[in-house]
Amino acid sequence: MIRTFLTRMAVALVAVTAAVSFGATAASAASPDDITWSVTPADASGADNRGVIEQEIDPGASRADFLAVRNLSRTEVTFALSAADGYYTDKGRFNMLPSDKESVDAGLWIDLPDSVTVGPNGTVVVPFTTTVPEGAIPGDHAAGIAASVSSTGTDAGGSQVGVESRVGFRVMTRVTGDIVPSYSVSGVESGYDLSWNPFRPGSANTSFTVENTGNASLLVTGVTTIGTGSAAFPAEGAPRQELLPGESRSFTAEVADVWPTFFVPGSIDLAPTATDLGGGAVEVAPQSADASLWALPVPQLLVLLGILLIIAALFWRRRRFSAALDRAREEGRLAANGPADVALADVSPAATGAGPVRAEAADAPPAEGRR
Repeated sequence: MIRTFLTRMAVALVAVTAAVSFGATAASAASPDDITWSVTPADASGADNRGVIEQEIDPGASRADFLAVRNLSRTEVTFALSAADGYYTDKGRFNMLPSDKESVDAGLWIDLPDSVTVGPNGTVVVPFTTTVPEGAIPGDHAAGIAASVSSTGTDAGGSQVGVESRVGFRVMTRVTGDIVPSYSVSGVESGYDLSWNPFRPGSANTSFTVENTGNASLLVTGVTTIGTGSAAFPAEGAPRQELLPGESRSFTAEVADVWPTFFVPGSIDLAPTATDLGGGAVEVAPQSADASLWALPVPQLLVLLGILLIIAALFWRRRRFSAALDRAREEGRLAANGPADVALADVSPAATGAGPVRAEAADAPPAEGRR
């Protein structure tokens, strides 16, 4: 009946939104009517300590399990129950397909009642069965089970809105067979953020995409190294980055303390991990991808240019000083040699006023003795 109501609203061009909450512990959510509830894995007697159901089933086999729906409200509530394919968001959070999308995998394997009615502050245990079809691909298949309530309201524009609020948990089914973890790295791009302080390094941003090409879930971890800096991913405090088979996700690693050295070598070193349902490690080969980049050391070059200009200025000033000193020495030498040249010029015939001196033979007779 709830699905029919939502379908009619969609046909009438009414906006439909959905909120889903998943967690390792009991989850809860509140509707506009202040209905609060939780959904957890359980056994026949009630909720247990599991936050996630992990099960290993052969193709063609089935497994029975339980869930517990607890109504924390003061009124009796009928919750719609559903199962759908699970996936991880870009932020690494687990989610399940919304009710308006068709499941194609593990969401179709779970058989459970359409609804359950729970009294105020009461808990009801609901059985369900997971049946793996013949020919199912070995490996990990994720689904979610949720209990939901629907309500109506108006948005900021005054339009009628249908809201489906869901609370659920994850069901991870591993189909028996050969488990082969594998992955690929693509789309590596690196950029450099320059620091205009020539005495401080800059930083680098490296983005890349990891695709799970195997049949086992992978927990993606690794280190990005660019030049003199490195950064681990995910960063400390960030959500776990888990990839289901067939999923891909883009990552960005920020690396600090990277000096610009024209060509800066870099690499992305991935070391994903995988486990069996008992928590034992499954070997996954590490991979490396090139993340080198070009970084022009502009501030350092400007400082070097300034130093060269200072050296050139000092050299030019020294040459001018040497040239001026050489001119002073030449003038001094000319000044010191000038008086001797004047003295020699003063004893010349022109200086004494005498005419040319005529030389006569010593044995020539006097002029008056001639006839």
